[in-house]
Amino acid sequence: MRKWGVLLILCAAQFIMVLDTTVMNVSVSAVVVDLDTTITQVQLAITLYTLVMGSFMLFGGRLGDMFGRRRVFAIGLLVYGAGSLITAFSPNIGTLLFGWSFVEGAGAVLVMPAIISLTAANYDGKDRATAYSALGGIAAAGAAAGPLIGGWVTETLTWRVVFAAETVVCVLVIACMRVIADTGRSDSRRMDWGGTFLSAAGLGLIVLALLKSGTWGFVKPSGALEIGGTEITPFGLSIVPFMIAVGIFVLIGFVHWERRVIAHGHPPLMHPDLLRKLQLRNGLVMLIAQQTIIGGMFFVIPIYLQYVLLKNAFETGLTLAPMSVAMLIAAFASPRFAATQSPRRMVTIGLLLVIVGSSVLITTIDPELDGVIFGIGMAVFGAGFGLIASQLGNVVMSSVGGRDRGEAGGLQGTAQNIGTSVGVAVLGALLIASLSSGFSAASQADPDVSATTKTRIAEASADGIEILGRDQLEKVAQDNDIPADEVTTLVDHYVEAQLFAIKISILLAVFLAAVGLVIARRLPRVPAAEL
Repeated sequence: MRKWGVLLILCAAQFIMVLDTTVMNVSVSAVVVDLDTTITQVQLAITLYTLVMGSFMLFGGRLGDMFGRRRVFAIGLLVYGAGSLITAFSPNIGTLLFGWSFVEGAGAVLVMPAIISLTAANYDGKDRATAYSALGGIAAAGAAAGPLIGGWVTETLTWRVVFAAETVVCVLVIACMRVIADTGRSDSRRMDWGGTFLSAAGLGLIVLALLKSGTWGFVKPSGALEIGGTEITPFGLSIVPFMIAVGIFVLIGFVHWERRVIAHGHPPLMHPDLLRKLQLRNGLVMLIAQQTIIGGMFFVIPIYLQYVLLKNAFETGLTLAPMSVAMLIAAFASPRFAATQSPRRMVTIGLLLVIVGSSVLITTIDPELDGVIFGIGMAVFGAGFGLIASQLGNVVMSSVGGRDRGEAGGLQGTAQNIGTSVGVAVLGALLIASLSSGFSAASQADPDVSATTKTRIAEASADGIEILGRDQLEKVAQDNDIPADEVTTLVDHYVEAQLFAIKISILLAVFLAAVGLVIARRLPRVPAAEL
């Protein structure tokens, strides 16, 4: 019982780590109304949550090496539980940003690398492959159950109850964790603060740039960044590509800094030579691709269901149920295949299913939902993601020895959360940019829209148009004194632009999955149990 009791405890912690983002996605419209905010602000909260985790995951892994991963695991759960309580009682978006994006994110920074390392410390060989498959399955379960749990609780009670319940789970996990065998500790208690700053700054610049590309423009400036009333447009271009370039140079500087730390005989935040391990590197790249797709899709699909079809949170969860069920079945069935099938084959099959499922979904994005075809598309997509999610943890962690488990766990957490953050940022930015340009273009070309209204729409589109439902848009038009005979025409243009933007965003996910097929060819060819 103790043998798999450890896995049960770690899976419980893994479940709540993943549950958060999907609950927030499906409850987005309720959160917007409850906190009197906008969907752009909620998108910012989602992105900052994963950005905080991704940027400081190496830091969390190093703390586990220094003070013991079981102890850091417990402290992280305490911090995470406190953040969940703050989120549950948030009176406004600022408090939610603090409690969810920063405090919970900080707790997850400590918990997630510890989960990965403690799994490797408590299991070996075939049991380890099974344990990592189970953790992947639980991650898929959290992503799948989030829409159902979040939707039902949001409609029957309030979205706040989910976050309060997470605090209870954290306390229960801490009470049961004595059965977990700890890992060895580093002889040095020295923290690499320079490496921590450089890695967080580089990753942060890149993801922030991607997040704001929809409003600042990716190359040509639109609603440019302003500092002291002055628009920042280097050489007449958007600041976004410059921020990405600076972020890349900072990360290069981080690698050089780590080599310098090692040369002086001090423990680094990360051994750069780890990235020379082909299996580790390919596993991390595949993780980023996987999380980019799922993070973006979990942001875009609920927008279609709630802002175009006007479904509430519970109805959204029910509509996503085929994906949830298929994802769970695929994730928990995969350990049986792991004994005979290689990660390369499993991930390739998963990506093909993701491509097929996403392509089917594009055909269903209309003002009226074709429930059967939509459900088939979601089920195929979910099955594909479930297969992928169950494979990559073992690929990454089986590529390193005991000394490097903390760093490898930090790298895995970084890849997962940066991928999710990039997915929300990129697909969200593309959605808003396509919506703004499409709505503006249709309005400008319509002879029934007055010149005054066209000018106002062009000005509003330059900064990125908010995502709104039909009723909300009609109210905004009336509040801005748009002539009544133009309101219906503008709403129709907006809805058409919204549908097109959603299709384009899903098409980007298809493209990313196709790129993933190329990456998957470099994954191990032997069965997962033999890694």
